[in-house]
Amino acid sequence: MSPSSETAHGQRLVIVESPAKAKTIKGYLGPGYIVEASVGHIRDLPSTAAEVPDKYTGEVRRLGVDVDHDFAPIYVVNADKKSQVSKLKSLLAESDELFLATDEDREGEAIAWHLQQVLKPKVPVHRMVFHEITKTAIQEAVANPRELNQRLVDAQETRRILDRLYGFEVSPVLWKKVMPKLSAGRVQSVATRLVVERERERMAFRTASYWDLVGTFGTGRTPADAANPETFGARLASVDGKRIASGRDFGSDGRLKAGSTNTLHLDEQAARQLAAALAQTAFSVRSVESKPYRRSPYAPFRTTTLQQEASRKLGFGAKRTMQVAQKLYENGFITYMRTDSTTLSDTAIAAARAQVTQLYGADYLPDAPRTYASKVKNAQEAHEAVRPSGDRFRTPAETGLSGDDFRLYELIWMRTVASQMKDAVGQSVTVRVGGASADGRDVEFSASGKIITFHGFLKAYVEGADDPNAELDDRERRLPQVAQGDPLAADRITPEGHATKPPARYTEASLVKELEDREIGRPSTYASIIDTIIQRRYVFKKGTALVPSFLSFAVVNLLEKHFGRLVDYDFTAKMEDDLDRIAAGEAQSVPWLKRFYFGEGEGAAGAAAEAGNGDGDHLGGLKELVTDLGAIDAREISSFRISEDITLRVGRYGPYVERASAVEGEPGQRADIPDELPPDELTVELAEELLAKPSGDFELGPDPVTGNMLVAKDGRYGPYVTEILPEGTPKTGKNAVKPRTASLFKTMSLDTVTLEDALRLLSLPRVVGTDAEGAEITAQNGRYGPYLKRGTDSRSLASEDQLFTITLEEALAIYAQPKQRGRAAAAPPLKELGTDPVSERPVVVKDGRFGPYVTDGETNATLRKDDDVETITPERGYELLAEKRARGPVKKAAKKAPAKKAAAKKTTITKTAATKTAAKKTAAKKTTTAKTATAKKTAAKKAAAGKTAAGKAAGTDEG
Repeated sequence: MSPSSETAHGQRLVIVESPAKAKTIKGYLGPGYIVEASVGHIRDLPSTAAEVPDKYTGEVRRLGVDVDHDFAPIYVVNADKKSQVSKLKSLLAESDELFLATDEDREGEAIAWHLQQVLKPKVPVHRMVFHEITKTAIQEAVANPRELNQRLVDAQETRRILDRLYGFEVSPVLWKKVMPKLSAGRVQSVATRLVVERERERMAFRTASYWDLVGTFGTGRTPADAANPETFGARLASVDGKRIASGRDFGSDGRLKAGSTNTLHLDEQAARQLAAALAQTAFSVRSVESKPYRRSPYAPFRTTTLQQEASRKLGFGAKRTMQVAQKLYENGFITYMRTDSTTLSDTAIAAARAQVTQLYGADYLPDAPRTYASKVKNAQEAHEAVRPSGDRFRTPAETGLSGDDFRLYELIWMRTVASQMKDAVGQSVTVRVGGASADGRDVEFSASGKIITFHGFLKAYVEGADDPNAELDDRERRLPQVAQGDPLAADRITPEGHATKPPARYTEASLVKELEDREIGRPSTYASIIDTIIQRRYVFKKGTALVPSFLSFAVVNLLEKHFGRLVDYDFTAKMEDDLDRIAAGEAQSVPWLKRFYFGEGEGAAGAAAEAGNGDGDHLGGLKELVTDLGAIDAREISSFRISEDITLRVGRYGPYVERASAVEGEPGQRADIPDELPPDELTVELAEELLAKPSGDFELGPDPVTGNMLVAKDGRYGPYVTEILPEGTPKTGKNAVKPRTASLFKTMSLDTVTLEDALRLLSLPRVVGTDAEGAEITAQNGRYGPYLKRGTDSRSLASEDQLFTITLEEALAIYAQPKQRGRAAAAPPLKELGTDPVSERPVVVKDGRFGPYVTDGETNATLRKDDDVETITPERGYELLAEKRARGPVKKAAKKAPAKKAAAKKTTITKTAATKTAAKKTAAKKTTTAKTATAKKTAAKKAAAGKTAAGKAAGTDEG
């Protein structure tokens, strides 16, 4: 079957997910093919009860799943996809064959199944799969279609139903017991727990101090060169046979670990005394141990390793990496990016080996191709690793790519080519240096070196590290050529102090690795999971670190105590195994769901209760767990003791610390906690400091004119003063009276503001005078600072104090100046970050009207609440700018056209008008159906711009 020409088969309709993918594939198929996009999922479980057909009631309407009839899902066509479905049906009616060409993973298989169910084709249907978008791959896929894989569909449907039950049953518990609008999810809740547990470890951590010595030793030989240095550094290894304690010897409690009997813990005094005792010591080489060094290439990328390495080397978050990779795939530059396989096809191996010879020479090419076995459990080996597409790899310079696209392609290309290169080889050397101190103690220093004699694959690629202090594989450490017994002179012996550090917080890269190592969830969903927990405000970013909020502590506390099995790491991994067994046909979906939801099957008695505390069968009774909530004490699960009398509480309006009142029954002293305070920084001392700050209402005294009491308050938008109106004053209706209110100046604070200050603030706006034409000029304090106003003409003032001091003459002088169009002279940047890799322009942090922001002069991006001017890294700045560019310019809302008086006139709208209307709707709603000028107006109105059209992960981990 040739795809390049029209045959007796007539017209063929090929449906893919995205318009970009459709555009690329259309170029590889002949005129007998129509390629159209579904624009992601066209059908899903209802997001609200309002979307459920009226015939469904009760629990079915709430859940979107009929749990009493074999967990039958209630699928509805997404409101914003109805016009696209109509278009697909119209195209199908004119076609003789249908090719479902969605992605080759489980979700792509499910999308293909939904398309078949909704379109109800009466023509032959083929499942067309490919892992790269090249002419050869597409033509082979057309010529060799297969049937839909119902097992993959069943497994994905089971996963979707499971996530719906978990999210829709557990989330309401959080609403009732913690805070409204929270969510729980099968993987997101476990990911949140991981981040919270790491923070708990940091909070419980106690630092240990330890010392050692560093010596600089000389051989006395001259001249020295880079290959044979004259001096080298070595660190104290032992004293009288006892090993010197290092960071790994201490536990999280700050004490030496058990079994450290042959370890010597040096403090500062002991280290300095030993250094002094070694001042005149004659040292010599006690041993030289040389071993061959060999390092093999890293495996080609799979989804998770690509995300980790893009984070380390490019500063990309997981979401950004997948967005760029999706674009590269759809435009034919790389293979499918959602894969858990490290396998390369024979064609790809041949292409990589050819480039090794071409770029590095035959000396770097191994005799036989390298193969890599996947370390991921249940990896789909039919898939390939993420690699450049085609049977000849384009070098990055040949692609014509730029910016993020170029950088990620280059990373993938380098990793793939390096995977088919020879090992790096060399020698690793350990030298032991010994001597006797003045007080008779025997000491040994140790130095390690590494020489790479043949770089092999390291010529092409070196993997990054999560630890910024870690030594990379291509780093050499050369030691002088010495032999046992050689005398050495100690040029310098220096005591060095160290302190143990708490475990590092997760970054996106390290959290992805942890989830994969624990076999929790599917690697293809990790980017969306991390994005979800950030959007839900369970986690915020501080630099690249993921920091849990106090809210997440309350949520995890509830889930651990009352739904322990649901956030148990092993349980979640076992569920993933079960879902894989369903995909393999080794288990059935409905019995499995019954056991999970109702606790049916062997060992069902008491299974729900056991599932809550971590015992018993790993599937057991979600319904029972969420039904009896009486045992959950909302105040208890949201309270965390800081000291004997201070408690952290997570309230409905945020976290706060509270000191119990000395008088029983009276409210205690409270203080809000800053939103962006990392939990491990909330010490007893900080809690005391917060409680000592002024809070609540401060009575300043009565207004001498009205008699109303004036008070100072700390509000959501900062401190302010206001008046207390007498009882009985109408607050609503036509006669409502609003209290006067004024924000404090930046130079004022709650604990220093006086009654006189309050009276002056409440006197604003102040009438400065009138101009020659009788127009009144007033001085006012606004959202963006102090200003003068004359009619509609406003002029900024230099300081808040001018509000009370500026004279009429000074005001008129300001108005006599031409009004400045545009901005005032630019203030110096708060911080310089370097050159943006995309725009190649300098990036700086500036202070703007809405707070600090990063800019390269073309694109501006406001810093997020978890970003700090002092600590923001260049990579984070580039990431914010890239995200802003990806979103594109803000589009203004389309003005609503005036209603037509005569309904009959609707039929006389010209084709031009219809096209314009369709274009406006496309711009406003971001749909891809601009060409469907005849789409019904009702359907178009329903295409609300609330959902991302091509969001493939919409169905994962609901809640």
